Amino acid sequence: MTANKAMPDRSVLDWLVDSDPSIRWQVMRDLTDARPNVVAAERARIANEGWGAGLLALQTPEGSWGGDSASSQWPTSPEWTCVVALVWLRDLGLDPSSEAARRSVELVRDKVTWRWWDNHPFFVGEVEPCINGRVVMIGSYFGQDVERLVDRLLSEQMADGGWNCEQENGSTRGSFHTTINVLEGLAEHERVTGGTAESRAARLRGQEYLLKRRLLHRFSTGELVDPAFAQLSFPTGYHYDILRALDYLRGADALADERAAEAVRILASKRDAEGRWPLENPHPDQLDVGVGETEGKPSRWITLRALRVLRSFEQRALG
Repeated sequence: MTANKAMPDRSVLDWLVDSDPSIRWQVMRDLTDARPNVVAAERARIANEGWGAGLLALQTPEGSWGGDSASSQWPTSPEWTCVVALVWLRDLGLDPSSEAARRSVELVRDKVTWRWWDNHPFFVGEVEPCINGRVVMIGSYFGQDVERLVDRLLSEQMADGGWNCEQENGSTRGSFHTTINVLEGLAEHERVTGGTAESRAARLRGQEYLLKRRLLHRFSTGELVDPAFAQLSFPTGYHYDILRALDYLRGADALADERAAEAVRILASKRDAEGRWPLENPHPDQLDVGVGETEGKPSRWITLRALRVLRSFEQRALG
């Protein structure tokens, strides 16, 4: 790659910023190096307009985003709507110190429980590491105590470095899907709190699980695990793909690892003639917050994430 290949044309930047504050502030921060005060001012708009404000307005007085009585495109239980909605609010970039964020998260903390697991409070988590990884991520981001849940995840790491929700059913190997959920949670916890020696070591072992497999291959045979891993999605929910893994590695300052290079090449190859990336594999188990993206069409979310991954990759390659 050349030094400036990852930088978007002005037309792509214009297309990205002609959108919602949740995209604009990340474009400004990650692709234009705007001044921090300008970025912060744009970010502050998320709580009061656009997709962020719309999603906040859908929260019920009981703390959830519907469930049970909600329409069919929504998750089916109140606690599950909270996982999906809070991940969305974190992805949008809602400032966790804002009044809107504190009010929303306090409702979840105080009123939402895991009904099928002895009504444990939401931020205590439940039994599956793929879900608990996301609870750790959103709990850490929004300033909630998830230390016991982090300890649980560390105790559930498998011999190969990964995690798997099927471990309780006899699985002895990690899962790409579960592992990326846990890694994102541990990384966010580490970013906010600094983590512990044990949690940092566990995260690095989990990261190595993905890198040893070059982000999409079986360790035993070198075969592609699943063609869907090379298809780009957003929101990702539980599901793994190479862009999600590369964005994690970007945050972990590990994109320079040569074992990520194949995934980077695949990602770069999906850029269209206008410099944009398509939504290839939407997941119907996510809340519809009205972003208006269509399968097979250019996606602002995927283009933003792809560009910042490639920009970071090239910066690291240049030293």
